[in-house]
Amino acid sequence: MRRLLLIDDDESMRKLLRIQLEGSYQITDTSDPEQGIVLALQEKPDAILLDLMMPRYSGFEICQTLSSLSFTQKIPIFIVSGESSARYAGFCRNLGARDFFQKPVDFDHLRKELAVVTEGGGTMTRAEPRVRIRAALKLTGSDSAGAPLDVTIMTESVSAQGFRCACRASLKQGAVVAVYLAAIGAQFIGNASVVRVDGGGTAGQSCDFQFNDKPLDWVLPQ
Repeated sequence: MRRLLLIDDDESMRKLLRIQLEGSYQITDTSDPEQGIVLALQEKPDAILLDLMMPRYSGFEICQTLSSLSFTQKIPIFIVSGESSARYAGFCRNLGARDFFQKPVDFDHLRKELAVVTEGGGTMTRAEPRVRIRAALKLTGSDSAGAPLDVTIMTESVSAQGFRCACRASLKQGAVVAVYLAAIGAQFIGNASVVRVDGGGTAGQSCDFQFNDKPLDWVLPQ
């Protein structure tokens, strides 16, 4: 059975998560953020559900720590918090979290996302740690309707193998685009696939892209 680690100082929330998920997962939980790091190192869970606001150490600090340690950096982290997703979701993804679930939790969505990362059904096993860098990129190819795509975007954050940006073009998960550095004469960087679309079809739509091969002359050293 796949293993989950719950790190949340709210006992009632830990019990609720257990009730909703223990039929599919072996669950370990703790109210102590420091113990959570120890358990992550010892047990190597398949995913971690992490609260943000806890005593002594915040979920932001725990997420950043787990994302930076070689033994835990590949474990998918899901933030489960009463804080606003609109305010904190992007920041948490930049720290390395895969997704953000605002309380009350949409458990159907959570189960689906957990199944993706624990059963190998996703394109990425977890979000890579990112750096908040704004870089102008040009994307070309075809949109989801097959129409020519030629847009310039500004990244919100970048990783060694991808980037995140606001992009209102009609793109679906799995679409492939050619990526160019717009600031230096549209220099070709590589082809990238859309691995995530948030807010699809809305003014706030954003996309995560991952390069299909090692990018050329990327904004982060390889």
